[in-house]
Amino acid sequence: MRTAIIGGLLAALALLAGCSALRLGYNQGPDLAYWWLDRYVDFDEQQEPRAREAIAAWFAWHRRTQLPDYAALLEKAQGEILDPATPAQMCRWMDELTLRLDRAFEQALPPLAETVRTMSPQQLAHLEEKYAKNNKEYRHDFLQPDAQERRRAQVKRVSDRAELLYGRLNDAQRERIAQLTADSPFDPEGWYVERQRRQQDTLQTLRRLLAEHSGPAETQAALRRLYEQMLRSPRPEYRDYQQRLLQFNCAFAADVHDLATPLQRLHARKRLRGWEDDVRALAAQGR
Repeated sequence: MRTAIIGGLLAALALLAGCSALRLGYNQGPDLAYWWLDRYVDFDEQQEPRAREAIAAWFAWHRRTQLPDYAALLEKAQGEILDPATPAQMCRWMDELTLRLDRAFEQALPPLAETVRTMSPQQLAHLEEKYAKNNKEYRHDFLQPDAQERRRAQVKRVSDRAELLYGRLNDAQRERIAQLTADSPFDPEGWYVERQRRQQDTLQTLRRLLAEHSGPAETQAALRRLYEQMLRSPRPEYRDYQQRLLQFNCAFAADVHDLATPLQRLHARKRLRGWEDDVRALAAQGR
């Protein structure tokens, strides 16, 4: 759940998660991130070189300072992956990941604010059109009219994520995951309403910043508020839902881990070690 503009500088990492070509893909990260952002902003000739320079600088910082930290985190995970898991443990891992997302956002914030300050009304209209296209794709993927089809799609998404780490699941594990998924408080229709509200919040904020010719500090503060609201909705009813879903997902992740056989956990440790090796190699390339 990321706002479109904020997510741009992180898009390459999200696209490459678990990819066997991680080293090659990360090295192409600046181009991938620019391409992703351009789909939302539609950079003009003056913005393009500045955006490319800012993205390159962000990746240089990320390679130098964050990849060693990621490698250490992956090494730590290998030490825990063979043992049973608890919901509290899984929530701590989620906190670790959120902390690193916070760092990445703060590093991206100054150049992001400068880009926002140069946006035109036409670019805001382009962003609104992109939101509409994304919403159409979301409805296709998450709001299937047939309830059974919707459940099957959700179970497949969860199973695919589990297999990314543990390897192929057996029929009993898939059945159990389907049962757990049926108990999830995840509400795709509620999330659809919330994402539309966030999109409107973003558009209204950007329009206000441009109309008032806001300076760098005010623009950064406004974007930081949007980011914080992404993590913790300003709407109490949805904020309560976020917390319920978080707690469920922590327990869900622990249950899925405990379903894994000893062989699957060994597979997971090997996968984590491979990612660690890739990340360390990428970090070394930046020295």
